[in-house]
Amino acid sequence: MAGVEGRTALVTGASQGIGRACALLLAESGAKLALCARNQEKLEQLAAEIKAKGGEAEAYPLDVSNEEAIKATVKAVVARFGKLDILVNNAGITRDQLILRMKRADWDDVLATNLTAPFLLTQAAVGSMLKQRWGRIINITSIFGQIGQAGQANYASSKAGLIGLTMAVAREVASRNITANAVAPGFIATAMTEVLPAELKENLLKSIPLARPGSEADVAQAVKFLASEEAGYITGHVLNVNGGILMG
Repeated sequence: MAGVEGRTALVTGASQGIGRACALLLAESGAKLALCARNQEKLEQLAAEIKAKGGEAEAYPLDVSNEEAIKATVKAVVARFGKLDILVNNAGITRDQLILRMKRADWDDVLATNLTAPFLLTQAAVGSMLKQRWGRIINITSIFGQIGQAGQANYASSKAGLIGLTMAVAREVASRNITANAVAPGFIATAMTEVLPAELKENLLKSIPLARPGSEADVAQAVKFLASEEAGYITGHVLNVNGGILMG
């Protein structure tokens, strides 16, 4: 089996942005999709779009900060599709504020969604992968988890932690032919980055050797590759999709 054809993939944050792009590309490449996010209406629209193109997809409304909901959703996905091959932990939030003014709740909320949820989803999903001795775990981190960012102590910490989680999991499950990797986008044109201050966006563009922001499709292509059979000898890796920013 080449690529991702016939595989079952669960994508969080699938209702919009990078998650939606990943779900569409995986479906177009032959995977069956379990679509997870809080917005049920958008999920159902995406599922209908995939089905209209001949694909297979189901919507699973999910708040990833709810541990019991995560367990129930993964169980439902395995019951529906018979297995779970690919997990894409994409759901993420920001609560930006300077460290002196950041509220504890803003720290807790970001860590819960961006780091604890991927841990819980991986924990819930890996059982199916272990049984079949095949799996792909892909965590969407960020360049800010590698270089930091003023006003984003919570976000940068969560994304840096996600890289550590990726590597720890990679070591634990490698013997069962399961890989765990991260994709670290740089400045990507999404709804989330659209609200960044103009000065910050201008400075970011100046630092990109390719002189343009990335697209959601750029990230989705990286995710599809890491989810594929062809990426079977890659694990514990952080694939940078950033236009060359980290070259220094």
